[in-house]
Amino acid sequence: MGKPPYEKPIISKLAPGVANKFGHRLAAPVIESIEGISIRDLIATHGSPLFVFSEKKLRSQYRDLYAAMTLRYPKVKLAWSYKTNYLGAVCRVFHDEGAWAEVVSDFEYNRAIALGQHRSEIIYNGPYKSRSSLEDAVSNGTIVNIDHYDEMLVLEEIAGQQKTAPSVGLRVNLSTGFTPHWDRFGFNLENGQAMTAAERIRSRGVLRLAGLHCHIGTFILEADAYRSAARKLAELANQIEKELGISLDYLDLGGGFASRNTLHLQYLPGDEISPSFQEYSNAIMEGLDHLDHNGDKPTLILETGRALVDDAGYLLTSVVATKRLGDGRRAVVLDAGTNLLPTSAWYRHDIFPATMCQGSPEPTAVLGPLCMQIDILRENMMLPPLTNGDPVVVKRVGAYNVSQWTQFITLRPAVVMISPGGKVHVIRKSETLDDVTGCEEIPPHLSS
Repeated sequence: MGKPPYEKPIISKLAPGVANKFGHRLAAPVIESIEGISIRDLIATHGSPLFVFSEKKLRSQYRDLYAAMTLRYPKVKLAWSYKTNYLGAVCRVFHDEGAWAEVVSDFEYNRAIALGQHRSEIIYNGPYKSRSSLEDAVSNGTIVNIDHYDEMLVLEEIAGQQKTAPSVGLRVNLSTGFTPHWDRFGFNLENGQAMTAAERIRSRGVLRLAGLHCHIGTFILEADAYRSAARKLAELANQIEKELGISLDYLDLGGGFASRNTLHLQYLPGDEISPSFQEYSNAIMEGLDHLDHNGDKPTLILETGRALVDDAGYLLTSVVATKRLGDGRRAVVLDAGTNLLPTSAWYRHDIFPATMCQGSPEPTAVLGPLCMQIDILRENMMLPPLTNGDPVVVKRVGAYNVSQWTQFITLRPAVVMISPGGKVHVIRKSETLDDVTGCEEIPPHLSS
């Protein structure tokens, strides 16, 4: 065994921070495997960095949410949010469980169709939908939730051309009293826009109003916000039925459920304060108790993404350098940065060593490999002395990372999925230079 490298001793001021009744965890525990598969073996076979998804966890999260929602309401349909993670294997798992597709762009709409999703089981949201995709949606029974009057006009023109009366929904924005008001999408409830839009659809007689949709925000930690939203949507449905004689087919409460990640400004960890599926369900059902529906109750649609997939995703990465910063903190540089983990801008991600380390934990900055000052995964966390080559695991990375990662400075890595039987499947190959440059064209005078 060689002599360990010399490191100049330093004196660091102890900064324990504000105490809380839960106490302080000195350092993250070691995670050596995922579902019985060795971290070192995964990296040796598929490279570092590497995204890993658990199919078992994806399925169990879906089933837990569905069970919580159907316990008190007769008709529930879950729609998988493609923007959260549109990897084909992830989408197929949820569709296999019975989920519809919720899409917000031409790309996602065509992605769902390419994955075999029936067009009548796609919910099309978002502020911009191309005319060609709307024509396809209308002719094939896709649920389109109208975002604004310009879109309504386009749909009326398409309906006239196709000589049909397509069923549509209205996206409604409303104030819950618990969360910031997302008012840039849809028709406002409080100032009467939503009811006016419903009256226009009824009076024109070109489209058929089939449902109402709202999405109150993202990472909602107050379950009561959904009670408020469900009550207001139910009361609007009552008004539409009473004044316009329209019985709606569905009420869509969108998504926004929080995962168990911890936001940067959160005091307690997500494990402690993120509502359970049952808490969200109880709030929604109490709001829907305000429905005065005379016939069958409308279908309740939820477009949950983050809370279903976050816990199922892991990022395996490796230490490529260690150093001391100017303030004396230890720093480790990983081969994965904010290019692969954009959610580090929102979360204090849980980062764990994947091997036993000698030495006492100390405050450590976790940095990425990009040549940018902002490439920081954690400003400060307790870690043991990691050394070059040590594997590291980042937990709860399933949502919004694979759909928002970039090729800035580095190529994007492979993604694997562990099946319930313990087999590791490559669900996205690591990129090559040809993958990045394949769409480029060089003018003739520059190609010599």
